[in-house]
Amino acid sequence: MSLRKHDRQYDVVVFGATGYTGLMTAEHIAARFPTDTKWAVAGRSADKLQKVVSECKALNPDRIQPEIQVCNLDDADLLALAKKTCVLITTVGPYAQYGEHAFKACAQAGTHYVDCTGESVWTLEMIKKYESTARETGAVLLPQSGIESAPSDLLTWSMAQLIQTELSAQTADAIVEVHELNAKPSGGTLATVLGLAESYSIKDIAASHKPYALSPVPNPHPTPAASLFSKLTGLYSVSNLGLLHTSITAGTNTSIVQRTWGLLKQEDSRQKQFYGPKFSYREFMKARNFLTGIAMHYALIVGGALLLFVPPFRALMRRLVFQPGQGPSKEDAAKEYIEFRGVANPDVADSKKQAFVKAWYSGSMYYLTATLLAQAAATLLEEDVGLKGGVYTPACLGQGYIDRLNENGFKVETKILNV
Repeated sequence: MSLRKHDRQYDVVVFGATGYTGLMTAEHIAARFPTDTKWAVAGRSADKLQKVVSECKALNPDRIQPEIQVCNLDDADLLALAKKTCVLITTVGPYAQYGEHAFKACAQAGTHYVDCTGESVWTLEMIKKYESTARETGAVLLPQSGIESAPSDLLTWSMAQLIQTELSAQTADAIVEVHELNAKPSGGTLATVLGLAESYSIKDIAASHKPYALSPVPNPHPTPAASLFSKLTGLYSVSNLGLLHTSITAGTNTSIVQRTWGLLKQEDSRQKQFYGPKFSYREFMKARNFLTGIAMHYALIVGGALLLFVPPFRALMRRLVFQPGQGPSKEDAAKEYIEFRGVANPDVADSKKQAFVKAWYSGSMYYLTATLLAQAAATLLEEDVGLKGGVYTPACLGQGYIDRLNENGFKVETKILNV
């Protein structure tokens, strides 16, 4: 598919290309984008960026190679950079500390924007500050488009569309679970987790995780209440999924899925995809067994409390983990694997049918994030997505985006099952 016409110097720029995820994003573009793509890599060090260019050239010498844009972390430099490109991908985090300059610049310049933050409290702040500007300029801003929170959002959308197509119904509830995970976090991810409590108050973080906090419209329909057993153990038994336990990413991913619900209800071009007024979403992880599930539930509670309330514990963790810009070796990353599963029920009384989704990826989880980011940019560059401007979610890019991910290793399958 050919690139859509625009008046910018570049089709896409990767800001933060010298970092762990940024380099993989540049490598994905070098290997998978059309050879005539006009693009650049950006960051603070020209020498480090030259090494990125050399690695991209080694991957695919028969294409237009990226130009180098030296850019500091400030409003002026990032606004100048944003004005040069149609799409800006930024992997510079933690976003709560370093992300606002790029987000603001793209909103002001009418530049499409993609990032991989998992900081929903920061996303909420950016929505409040810059969505009105993006609507005026036509910028399509896509935060939380990496492994957090794109898979949860895309899988929920896929199940809801299947229910609409096959069962002629809206969706009552959806559950997504991480069924299998073999991976190690990078230094950037760990820095984000460790720094979140230092950038925002507990009150602000809690507010961003309230139901539909990121949605442009409220949903008065309540999320299904947990049983006393589930509250005490963190365990849930779900038809066609089995035994599940609390997920560490449930809060931030749920916020994006719920924002999608609101956007589909509000946006003229997406109203036919609306999930329905009774929609609810929950997210879990697969429990190996009863005891392990309970142990994981309480480990997450205790670990989260230590990170939020005990600064010496955060300091200790910083000494023990990868530093920002570092991550697993290529050999270790190649052995990584993730699998998601989910179910969704139609809003039909006494229905005996439900949608089921399975998605999986073999290889580096950070290359998966790079793929998610780059293919979101490709969708914006090559397709008329029908979005007027504002802060959107990965699911708003629709089936074309999912098809691209399938072609690039992130496999998604849906079907209707009996309950």
